[in-house]
Amino acid sequence: MEKLTIVKVGGKIVEESESLQILLNDFSHIQGYKLLVHGGGRSATRIASQLGIESKMVNGRRITDAEMLKVVTMVYGGLVNKNIVAGLQALSVDALGMTGADMNILRSEKRPVKDVDYGFVGDVKEAGGEALSKLIRAGVVPVLAPLTHDGKGNLLNTNADTIAGEAAKALAQYFDVTLMYCFEKKGVLRDENDDDSVIPEIDETLFKEYVADGIIQGGMIPKLENAFAAIRAGVKEVIITQATEISSGIGTRIR
Repeated sequence: MEKLTIVKVGGKIVEESESLQILLNDFSHIQGYKLLVHGGGRSATRIASQLGIESKMVNGRRITDAEMLKVVTMVYGGLVNKNIVAGLQALSVDALGMTGADMNILRSEKRPVKDVDYGFVGDVKEAGGEALSKLIRAGVVPVLAPLTHDGKGNLLNTNADTIAGEAAKALAQYFDVTLMYCFEKKGVLRDENDDDSVIPEIDETLFKEYVADGIIQGGMIPKLENAFAAIRAGVKEVIITQATEISSGIGTRIR
């Protein structure tokens, strides 16, 4: 099968013009089919504040009430997404900005209330791999904002890591998929205080050992759990790396 590279990049990178330009330039040089998934939480928080809307977070996750849903829809699906698309077009990349509602590519259900009511937040239940694959094979580079829909006319705020993972799983039956999660470090670190202590490769056995030894902890655990779920679903490889290193080969490979 033909290769497809999916890059997920966090909000800080796409919200600062200099880092965004570096990212887009590197992304434009990726050979073969590609897809970009982005965040934008900092911009949403800033614009909500300007509009007099309070941002509420629980364990790092945004509470999305009706007013905040309007903000994240405008910011993620509009401001951030279209800035990225315009930047890619300037680099001769034929990009198309999308949310999960477009072409029904990502359908979710509203997260049930357990200990916390997260409001209008979606958990992905269906991903339209066939529709996305047709777009990609037509030469289009999708740029996915972290928004989905419930099939009943409602948009839902959805974690960008999840969107990247679910898109990768759905597209694995059509392409050899490499999924790249980009964040502020060069990869999974053996020592969190040493940015050069990158673990080059991790399988599930090593992962369990590193967790037991306390080498891998905190937010990296669910990120790696999502990565292994993608591998089990047929994604060829997952790479965790720095946004400035997507073309260098530096990072942690999940197999």
